[in-house]
Amino acid sequence: MAKTDLTKTIMARFDRLKTGRQNWETHWQEVADYMQPRKADVTRTRSKGDKRTELIFDSSPIQAVELLAASLHGMLTNPSTPWFSLRYKDEGLDSDDEAKLWLEGVTDTMYTAFNRSNFQQEIFELYHDLITFGTAAMFIEEDQNDLLKFSTRHINEIYVTENDKGRIDTVYRKFKITLRAAAQQFGNNLSEEARNKVEKDPFDEIDILHAVYPRQDFNPNKKDKQNMEFESVYVEYKNGNELSVGGFVEFPFVVPRYLKASHEIYGRSPAMTALPDVKMLNEMSKTTIKAAQKQVDPPLLVPDDGFLLPVRTVPGGLNFYRSGTRDRIEPLNIGANNPLGLNMEEQRRTAIRNVFYVDQLLLQQGPQMTATEVIQRNEEKMRLLGPVLGRLQSELLKPMIDRCFAILLRNNQFAQAPEFLSGQDIEIEYVSPLAKAQKGTELSSITRAIEILGSLANVAPVFDYINFDALVKHVADLVGVPQKVLKLQSQVNAEREQAAQQQEQMAQMQQLQQVAKAGGDIAPLAKALPDEARAVANAEAE
Repeated sequence: MAKTDLTKTIMARFDRLKTGRQNWETHWQEVADYMQPRKADVTRTRSKGDKRTELIFDSSPIQAVELLAASLHGMLTNPSTPWFSLRYKDEGLDSDDEAKLWLEGVTDTMYTAFNRSNFQQEIFELYHDLITFGTAAMFIEEDQNDLLKFSTRHINEIYVTENDKGRIDTVYRKFKITLRAAAQQFGNNLSEEARNKVEKDPFDEIDILHAVYPRQDFNPNKKDKQNMEFESVYVEYKNGNELSVGGFVEFPFVVPRYLKASHEIYGRSPAMTALPDVKMLNEMSKTTIKAAQKQVDPPLLVPDDGFLLPVRTVPGGLNFYRSGTRDRIEPLNIGANNPLGLNMEEQRRTAIRNVFYVDQLLLQQGPQMTATEVIQRNEEKMRLLGPVLGRLQSELLKPMIDRCFAILLRNNQFAQAPEFLSGQDIEIEYVSPLAKAQKGTELSSITRAIEILGSLANVAPVFDYINFDALVKHVADLVGVPQKVLKLQSQVNAEREQAAQQQEQMAQMQQLQQVAKAGGDIAPLAKALPDEARAVANAEAE
């Protein structure tokens, strides 16, 4: 296929996006050099497998990045604990057992799909990019075997722009692929030049440009790839040859940003904040190493009296000087043992740890720390990361869950929904440890309120104002109790009705027993009545 008007437009738009990203590239390169060297190939061309740590003299910033990435992974998308759930927008459906069971089945199916895919390793890679570069990108696509496939893209491949709502809805990706793989994917749509090279050197690489953006003239009533909400175009970057045109029902990329200025598109990261301290720490460490070397292997003072031989400083080395003279080879005292440099280094490390929340994430539990203090410190740790949670929920978790839900739905992975659920909206609820920590304040308020009301219950019927069924459900939701652990509302109602019936039966039995007892007490009295009174009583009865 040749160059078309569509590819010309795409190439022109890409040039504009490329120009707008240039200032960020040098920043990303510098940050990666010091804090994520394995991805330090933004502006530099690196050979695969070469050393990338030649600028680093202190590895504590790299360890801080790893710790924060692992913490976000554990607190947001922990594979061992639930981190999201689904609920109906109509709260009345929560009391319907059939509707609740179907939604629980949908949630379990989604967790199964996430766990059998490559989600965990790719999301962990995304957290690294997010913390280092401030912007990360993940591509979500359908897979024939695992249904879901996740691919975290390197920041040097991604060019993005926002819509009027500040959401990224356009992604251009420029990447390299071998000619062999390109031929397998695009076939005869490759240019003649590329097809001729496939046989000669199939492992030679070719630049491909992939553009995904909202389609302006799509027909939602048609189901073909040319009538989907988002257009997908592959182009040979060298000559603008059109390779394929398709589309996506949902936006296939999730592009979260750690922090973002209102006038910028790309995000900013804690690594950018810590960069001055990291560079200074490396320079200090370099100087400290030189000072330590001079202290261990100091420069020597050699007498200037015709001593021409080289000074042997190796173990066992012999150096000759004239006998009978006080001149000798002595070490030069340079005063390198100065604690000032070490103190300044520790100050820089402390500043870096504060940026990456190292001290809060590495909670030290001493024998003097109570369980309450541990809980409070954990809540404090969660609150520090709270501002990041809102952006990650809207730019990472929600679009990712929506995309995966739609893919599984199209592949008929969910059970048939009850007919009365047709048209009902489903919402996402986040139940990760970080999300639950944000609800800790509300739970504390409820607990305090119950304690106060309990002290007033002796003087006033204060608990009449509380819906205890709703309270139990809300508290269970706040602490993250799984729905499968709780009894269904119909089961609770049936047990309550049975208990009421048993109580009523017991009351009736007690009443009969009292009547029988009363009858037993009256019988001797009746026998003691005079015959006349008994006759009068019988006559009145007749």
